[in-house]
Amino acid sequence: MGIIFGLQLIGIGLAIVVGALWLVWKLLHFRPRHVVAFFEVVGGVLGGMLAQDRWGEVFDTIRRNKLRTILTAVSVAWGIFVMVVLLGMGHGLNNGIRHSFRREAQNGIYISANRTSVPNAGYGIGRRITFDNRDYDRAKPVDGIDHLSGQYFIRGGRFGGGEMKVQRGAKSNAFGVNAVHPDAFYLGANEIVQGRYLNATDIAGLRKVCVIGRPVRDFLFGAENPMGQWINIGNTAFEVVGVYSDEGGEEQERQIYVPVSTAQLAFHGVDHLGMLMFTVGNANAKQAKVISDEVVGQLAAAHQFSPDDPQAVRVFNNVEGFERFQQFFFVISVFVMVIGCGTLAAGVVGVSNIMMIAVKERTREIGIRKALGATPLSIVAMIVQEAIFLTSIAGLFGLAAGVAALEVIPGLADTEMILNPSVDIRVGLMAAAGLVFAGALAGFVPARTAARVNPVHTLRDQ
Repeated sequence: MGIIFGLQLIGIGLAIVVGALWLVWKLLHFRPRHVVAFFEVVGGVLGGMLAQDRWGEVFDTIRRNKLRTILTAVSVAWGIFVMVVLLGMGHGLNNGIRHSFRREAQNGIYISANRTSVPNAGYGIGRRITFDNRDYDRAKPVDGIDHLSGQYFIRGGRFGGGEMKVQRGAKSNAFGVNAVHPDAFYLGANEIVQGRYLNATDIAGLRKVCVIGRPVRDFLFGAENPMGQWINIGNTAFEVVGVYSDEGGEEQERQIYVPVSTAQLAFHGVDHLGMLMFTVGNANAKQAKVISDEVVGQLAAAHQFSPDDPQAVRVFNNVEGFERFQQFFFVISVFVMVIGCGTLAAGVVGVSNIMMIAVKERTREIGIRKALGATPLSIVAMIVQEAIFLTSIAGLFGLAAGVAALEVIPGLADTEMILNPSVDIRVGLMAAAGLVFAGALAGFVPARTAARVNPVHTLRDQ
């Protein structure tokens, strides 16, 4: 994939260089009088827009050259269509990747205990590492950490199945149970809809309180108010003090949060923790790695494993992941813009070439017009008006087709990686307007050639 991507970039780069050289060459042949003539043509085109006879000539030319008209329109519409679809897909990819980060804080770092893979201090490999409350206390003063929480994995936790039987009266079901500190609230996408979240008093007082998700509330309590009610988690009664919602959806809301200290006591956790998780404020990826390395160093010293052991602890750094995503999306955005602009440029060149062919096909007709008294300005204005009309109609068709394709794509591609692909309508209209302007310039070059036609030469037998 890397080789293909590189070859594509090289090809696009060469196309841009060739296009730029072509444009420079054209501009070198442009003189101040050409600028004046261009604005005269603009005035002639605007005047021709109100002239019924001029429109009759344009439509008559289109009817007599159906294939050329279709080819011109297709090249322009395809350019707008490709650009709109590429921009929309790029926006959808951006939405999809951002959506994947919605469940956890973008500045969150998660360090979970695992098994050693490197011998250290006389210990062999395969030794199970278990964090404890002292690790939490040592990490609290680390500079750069905003919010810190430990998590005790009940019955294996979220990596080994943390569901427990939850019961109220005759109703019972299995829900996920998370034993955490109060600052865990800042590491997720939770929002309290009733009551409150866990607090420091709950931790210090070993209080049997819990915060439940909306599906848990609906199942156990129905229309009743759950605040102050008691439920059984395992064989221990807990008082409901809050209800939360989560952007991750119903599956993420089928969870219950309890104080880590209470869970350690009630579910035989001693002082064990399975994970440390914290936020690092506005730190960038480099700063976040320094902070996480300091915490890993503390853990390594306390539990006698090598800080360079890649398996002893597993670090999930959302800051690095999100920064890599931003860099990736920047590259994708540049790629999309280059492809889109290249496609539009190809459409403009196509219009210019086709209009040049049209002028050659109509050499005798233009000669007769000049012999009958047509001015060079009127001939140029007629050809440019035809180019503008074709690019305008084709551009709007391409824009409409691109927007329609973006509406259909989500139904065909059932994936969260591309979410709600769309394009700002202003961008599409600006692209269409730019293409119309470029089409007018493209038509102006062959139109100048047509205006120089000698009627005597065109009337000779060929």
